[in-house]
Amino acid sequence: MLNTYTDTPTRKTNEVQGRLSAWLAKHKLAHRPLGSDYQGIETLQIKSEDRASVAVALYVYGFNYLRSQCAYDVAPGGSLASVYHLTNIQDDADQPEEICIKVFVPRKNPRIPSIFWIWKSADFQERESYDMLGILHESHPRLKRILMPESWIGWPLRKDYITPNFYEIQDAH
Repeated sequence: MLNTYTDTPTRKTNEVQGRLSAWLAKHKLAHRPLGSDYQGIETLQIKSEDRASVAVALYVYGFNYLRSQCAYDVAPGGSLASVYHLTNIQDDADQPEEICIKVFVPRKNPRIPSIFWIWKSADFQERESYDMLGILHESHPRLKRILMPESWIGWPLRKDYITPNFYEIQDAH
């Protein structure tokens, strides 16, 4: 069975609307609550086309630090996921507020609006998810390979990636 929100297989999750989900809903920003992780960090799913507006709203809300951005292959032949961990850092906060955002994109055309223009720390992280999985972060100023040589063919962390029969040592001295 497919979920109409993501076109990905549905699974049982603890879909409880948290405080940030309620705030986004109040401001009519499309999202889907995915519950909380083991540390109580609220997790939300956002459609790729809504990523930019939700990112700006979360920045305005106070999420001023992108802790990490990573990506993974959900299943062979399935969708790809980009995950963002945001933190609201205040001067006197003992426990900074955190949120996890997941964006699922189709394998055939994996495009997500870049958040580089909001959080500059996304620069190398978005480049790495492009380099390893082929996720295109639209409007990123320097989206090119960062770990693999420019001549590399394919996306090494995709589950359906076929490893070449040869390895060429480049620039070995």
